Order: sequence, then C-alpha cells, then structure tokens
Amino acid sequence: MLVPLMVKNQFYSGIFRLTIRQMNRTAWSIASKAINENLQIIQQEGTWKNERIITTAQGAHIQVNHDEKKIINFCANNYLGLSSHPEVIEAGLKALKEYGAGLSSVRFICGTQNIHKELEEKISKFHCRDDAILYASCFDANAGLFEAILTPDDAVISDQLNHASIIDGIRLCKAQKYRFSHRNMEELESILLKTHSTARIRMIVTDGVFSMDGNVAPLPEIVKLAEKYDSIIFVDECHATGFFGETGRGTAEYYGLAEESVQIINSTLGKALGGAAGGYTTGPKELIDLLRQKSRPYLFSNSIPPPIVAQAIKVFDLLTADTSLVKKVHENTRLFRESMNEYGFNILGDDHPICPVYVGEARLATLISDAIFDQYGIYVVGFSFPVVPKNKARIRVQMSAAHSTEDVKQLIDAFVNVGRQFKLIE
Repeated sequence: MLVPLMVKNQFYSGIFRLTIRQMNRTAWSIASKAINENLQIIQQEGTWKNERIITTAQGAHIQVNHDEKKIINFCANNYLGLSSHPEVIEAGLKALKEYGAGLSSVRFICGTQNIHKELEEKISKFHCRDDAILYASCFDANAGLFEAILTPDDAVISDQLNHASIIDGIRLCKAQKYRFSHRNMEELESILLKTHSTARIRMIVTDGVFSMDGNVAPLPEIVKLAEKYDSIIFVDECHATGFFGETGRGTAEYYGLAEESVQIINSTLGKALGGAAGGYTTGPKELIDLLRQKSRPYLFSNSIPPPIVAQAIKVFDLLTADTSLVKKVHENTRLFRESMNEYGFNILGDDHPICPVYVGEARLATLISDAIFDQYGIYVVGFSFPVVPKNKARIRVQMSAAHSTEDVKQLIDAFVNVGRQFKLIE
C-alpha cells in the first residue's frame, strides 16, 4: 500500500527530532558532569560562596533571611550611607513619576533625556573634567574604553591586580598589552622605556584603590613616569569616588595631586554615589566624543533608568554641599584600623575604608566570618580564591559613614573574641 508523501515526511521528521533530542541530551550530560565536578571542587576547597537574602533596604543595619532581628552590616560598598537616604529615595520616586521607568532604547536613538545630560555635567564638574559619558555599569565603561581608543600601534600597561573589568576591557582591544607587578614602579618604568619609541600611545592603567587589599595606587610615582615617557594615565576610581580624599574627589586628591595629572577616570554610581547602578567615563571632550561614536557597551545598551539618574544627581548635590559624611567614614576607618592593629590582627591596605582582615586559609576565613555573624549579629564576608589568590584569604570589612562609633566598637570586640576562639590572635 502506498503511503502518502505527507505522512512519510511527518514520520521522518519525527525521527529526526527524536535523534536531535537524544544528541542534545548526550551533549548536555557531558557538560553537566563537568560542571558538577567543578562545583564539587569549589565546595571541597571551602571557597563556596553563599548569598544571604536581605529583606530590608541596604544600610548599616539590615535584616536577612526573614529574621526579625537586625544585624550590623560591614560588607557593603555603601561608603557614605546614601543608598537609603530619604532625599535620594525621594529624587528617584519623583523621576519615576515624571520620566518613567526607562527609555526602552539606546542613547543615540531615543534614549537620552535632559536629566542624563544634567548628570554627565555634574560628574565632569565634580572631577574637574571637560565632559562625561554614562554607562549601565562601570564594568561596561571599562569594557568600552580601550577598544575605542587603542590600536595595534599603541601600548596599554596594566597593574597586575587591576579589577576584572579592566582586564576584560583590555583583552578586547588590539593594542600591545603589558602587565607590571602590583605597584612595582621599576617594572613599570622598564616597560615604558621599552615601548617609548615603538608605541604611538602609551596608556598606564591602574585602579585608584584595589578593592581586595584596600591599598592605594602609587599615583605620584605613576604621574612622574608618565610625564617622563610621554604617557597618559587611566584610573578606575570605583572605590574612591565620593569618599576618598579630603572632599571625596578620589585618589589624586588623596595625594594632593593636580586633577589634570590623570587624563581618564572611570567610576561607578553603584557604590558611594547612591548604590544603585551605572558607571561613567570622564575626561577630555574629544575622548568623550569618540566614545559616544565607537564605544560598544554605550551604543548597544539601553540608557540608565531615570530614577537612578535622578538619585545620582541628588547624591552629587549632597556631596557638593556637605563633606561631613566623608569625614565620618574616615573617622570610622581610623578607629577600626588602629584598634585591630593593637590587638595583633594583620589589617591589609592603606588608610582606606576597605579594611581586609588577613586570615590566609580559605576555610578559616569562612568559619570566622560565620561565627561573627552567628554569635554577634554582624555581617562580614570571607574572601577566598578565585576572588583573591590561593592561601591569601581575608575577611573584608568595609566602613560606612552610616556606622556609629558604637557599631565599630562592637565589630572590634567580635573580632577579638572570635579571633581568639580560632587562635588567629593570642
């Protein structure tokens, strides 16, 4: 009996789909096995990262995991305590009503509002620069910068411990790539000497403050070398803008350097400047003009939502009018660092609100941070590989202007008692 052609096609099509599903299941079973093996290794090495669920707004005191008891939070980048500031919240609500939730578009099509331009103007004025350009995050700002500027005729020279977003951004560009050991100025100079006659542009790239160690880039020495070898300087100021330096202008102000000594600054709105999201590049006008034309994360990402923009505008207004929050976070930092050193703890970094308590072993860092949380209701987090090098785990403590002096003293007491319990100190 003849079988209709349509029935034959359906039959063979069904077999084909079944075969494809079987192949997909086989392929995924291999991938799944590899993924699960990787997960087991992470657990065995004691570097598994748990996420506590916060049930309140971000602040110095929060609730987690639906527990009614509030805990003291020492692990946020909320350096100025502005993420829940009443005026900042009100600014966001007002913008939501007036401008909507978002633009549903990229900037150059129909995603730019007057408040975006207002914020860019405030950013450039705050940093004493010509202009600024907004991104969805500073990760995007770092991803979009180097590829837009540098060519194979240029050289980019990066500190070994720069943030992952800088590393990824540099990977995307076609420039000659060099890396110098962390804050090693002799090595940096040798690379500058090597590239002085071969590269059109030499760009020195560094974090202003290195977030895992809390130490500061040796910017005065970098500036001298840049001047000597006709190089430009890029600084990522995510852990400096708004609170580091006398008025919160960042690393250059911390060292008393002229603002023009650094040509390009990238930073974030997601830490001290409101804590929501967003990043930016600020610098010479011609640079910002070029980024608007060529930077891929800018060209292909929706503009920052209006509530976030309005909140950041309010934060800059608050910072310009009053520096008391900057002074408070510095006071808390000094109290914690000096007290912990007196008790025999090894506190990494410089005079910065990032205060890593060095532990060494990953599992021990997790045990100590968990004990501080469980016994004293204080939230700190152990950092281990791959966030930091193996066998160099630490508990990163972050000071905020929102912390009271009593909050800081409670934290010190908790560290002393738990540190003795686990024999980290005598």
